[in-house]
Amino acid sequence: MFKILQNFFDFCNKEDRKRFYASILLSLFQAIFEALKIPAIYLMIKALLDGSVSAKTCLACLGIMLVSIIGAGAFKSKATMLQTEGGYNTCAEKRMQLAEHLRYLPMGYYNENSLGRIMSVTTNTMQNLENVATRVVMIVCSGLLSTAVITVMILVFDLRIGLILCGGLVVFFAINSGMMKVSADMAARKLEKDSALVAGVIEYIRGIFEVRTFGLTGDQSRSLNTAIDENEQANSAMELKLIPFMTLQSFWLKALGTVIVLASVLMYIGGSMDLLTAIIMVISAYLIYAQLDNAGNYSALLRTVDVSVRQAKEILDTPQMDISGKDIKPAHCGIAAENITFAYEKRRIIDGISLDIPERTTTAIVGPSGGGKTTLTSLLSRFWDVDGGRVTLGGIDIREYSMDSLMRNYSFVFQRVYLFADTVANNIRFGQPEASMEKVIEAAKKACCHDFIMQLADGYDTVIGEGGASLSGGEKQRISIARAIMKDAPIIVLDEATANVDPENEAELMKAIEALTREKTIIMIAHRLKTVRSADRIIVIDGGRIAEQGTHDELMQADGIYRSFVESRREAASWRL
Repeated sequence: MFKILQNFFDFCNKEDRKRFYASILLSLFQAIFEALKIPAIYLMIKALLDGSVSAKTCLACLGIMLVSIIGAGAFKSKATMLQTEGGYNTCAEKRMQLAEHLRYLPMGYYNENSLGRIMSVTTNTMQNLENVATRVVMIVCSGLLSTAVITVMILVFDLRIGLILCGGLVVFFAINSGMMKVSADMAARKLEKDSALVAGVIEYIRGIFEVRTFGLTGDQSRSLNTAIDENEQANSAMELKLIPFMTLQSFWLKALGTVIVLASVLMYIGGSMDLLTAIIMVISAYLIYAQLDNAGNYSALLRTVDVSVRQAKEILDTPQMDISGKDIKPAHCGIAAENITFAYEKRRIIDGISLDIPERTTTAIVGPSGGGKTTLTSLLSRFWDVDGGRVTLGGIDIREYSMDSLMRNYSFVFQRVYLFADTVANNIRFGQPEASMEKVIEAAKKACCHDFIMQLADGYDTVIGEGGASLSGGEKQRISIARAIMKDAPIIVLDEATANVDPENEAELMKAIEALTREKTIIMIAHRLKTVRSADRIIVIDGGRIAEQGTHDELMQADGIYRSFVESRREAASWRL
């Protein structure tokens, strides 16, 4: 229990850790003030037994009780406020820290770890800490401190009853330890099923078009229902396995209180304890039960807090790419790869590629599916780090750049475009949040999307759905190009940007790409002949190696992969229905 609390405090930032420690100190004072009720009761009962009750006695007891109530309330209020601030501030900062950390992880991390798990940690897990941790830490710490103070007072009043209480507490904490062990396994399973449920929901929603198209609604629903059922079973199993321990804890505390009452009565009857002390011991027995029972039951949730902290730390402890380079502005925007290699899960994907991309030239990368085209562009722009060799920009190893200064030189237009649930204008000015509306409109016109934007309900202020769900594929592509035009980076990476665009949109999209790429260094992955043949250089990648390279005419003279690629496209284009 104490180790879990310490792990949670270590997870907090320095300022919030101080808040928690201060709240614990205040909780100690709260416990002391609450324990003042015992001396007040002691004075009143003593006066009653002695027959010396007077106004002075009543006022003294009333004063002590008021000090106890007001002092305990004031310290509890301040301690609660500090713990609440500490808990919510910690979770808010950790969410931002997770987002910042994820930003600089290698892209391979997202292949190894499902989006559902990452989203579960950044949402469910942090919400568990936000809602559960603060309350649990507060109740457990307060209960333990109050118990400690009352135990000390009982030991002062009567050592024998104090020793009985200490022995009973040892048994109580043994039961609690067993509950914590069971909770450890169950909490891990619960959070695992939470992650699986989030992943299942995301997959179902993302694939709903394909599911309905192929009539697989029932099959996919069964998969999602399975995740829901397993999540329900994990939560129910956790509750059911903890209930016996919580019941046993509560029963033992009641039994301990009963033992203290019986021992006090027997000692009084035997003449070894006076009536006043016996009465105080009986009252203290019930005070102990009230404080510790609540803390013991809530302590079961500490394991959920512990597992949540570990899951967040797993992401935060995942090594980032080295982003601590220098803020460099390259002398030119030529890119070179020198015998680079890269493997993913022990499978070699890029195997000794060397190439040179001069500034303000267009390089097309083609080749069979799975040959390593996208991986190569990812290495050239440092989405991943090479295993061997090096990539340079302006003659400088890209690992020497800080990530932000490196990314200033690149703009990307991908086959699958992601737009944020925000206005059209804010999606276009994403790379320049402070850009004026005039610049936004200028970029939109260059990207050939101004006209269709003006036809939207609120024009540039229209809020589009998450991922750009309310727009067509071609419209999303053109907005992403407008976003890249706004950034005005000297290097443009096009990853099959026109692969899924219908013929009606293709002409507009090609105009937008032409506006984007004018006077830039272009690296493109493309399957369409018309987007490849005008490139200054064509590189054919097969099996992680450069199989061929040259201009369109040069490669057509050779009897290789590129020529087969072109001829197969021509043959397909000649088919008519």
